[in-house]
Amino acid sequence: MKKIVIIDDEENILDVLKKYLLRKGVFEIETYSNAKLAMPKVLKGDYDLVLLDIMMPEVNGLDLLEEIKNNNKNQHVIMMTAYSTEEKIIKSDTIGATDYITKPFISLRDVENKILDTLGM
Repeated sequence: MKKIVIIDDEENILDVLKKYLLRKGVFEIETYSNAKLAMPKVLKGDYDLVLLDIMMPEVNGLDLLEEIKNNNKNQHVIMMTAYSTEEKIIKSDTIGATDYITKPFISLRDVENKILDTLGM
């Protein structure tokens, strides 16, 4: 079982992704709608993959990505954004994001395939 944490301030995104990814029985999923609350758990490094939204209140995804990478350079992090500005993509890449996904998702299968590729499954 691969452990994935999804951090996004949109509850519907969390619900849809969690339900879709759980259907095969190969992932263990935790979700957080607040990056600040997720931070202590994520920094423990218990996850195979972090799916992280860029735009969130309090602590944004780029700041959390920086904390994650300072703590564990090898942690896989896929950034999610509805605002696919080149600047944000370049910044997340520079910090060390593994990949990124734009929202709204083209298809959940594409999201799943990106996750499977990242985890070498």
